[in-house]
Amino acid sequence: MFQRILVPIDGSPTSAAGLRQAIALAQDQGATLYLLHVVDELIVTQGFDGTAFVAQSAIDAVINALRKQGKSLLGKAAEAAKRRSVKYETLLVDTFGHAVADVIAEQARKRRAGLIVMGTHGRRGITRLVMGSDAEGVVRSARVPVMLVRLHKVSRGTRAKKS
Repeated sequence: MFQRILVPIDGSPTSAAGLRQAIALAQDQGATLYLLHVVDELIVTQGFDGTAFVAQSAIDAVINALRKQGKSLLGKAAEAAKRRSVKYETLLVDTFGHAVADVIAEQARKRRAGLIVMGTHGRRGITRLVMGSDAEGVVRSARVPVMLVRLHKVSRGTRAKKS
């Protein structure tokens, strides 16, 4: 049914749950996974109001660190897919001034993905309160089905359920 599955990852526990679900689906369907990490350059400059001087080299260093972290996350995700004999491709995409959700939806179109699998929320913190979650944005803008994977929290005396 699904030949291409896009999986946005950000290193959060819910992202990892989404990846596990996508790997299982890809294994069952014989699909290829497109593992995507988006480096949002805007978060590096969001806090500046234009009155403070920040050296471009400092901004570049932070962005390069974000890229390095993204490559590491993609490497770990690729290893997980490889262990389950699932075909995959890794994608590291930079964006500045575009919503991450829009970048995810655009990558789904470019890769001709039939499904997007992602965690319900990731590492975006307070910006979710202001701008809405990436998952909600993807659901609104994607032209293909979106599977949202929730991470079940551990309650007293019980173990977390795996999605």
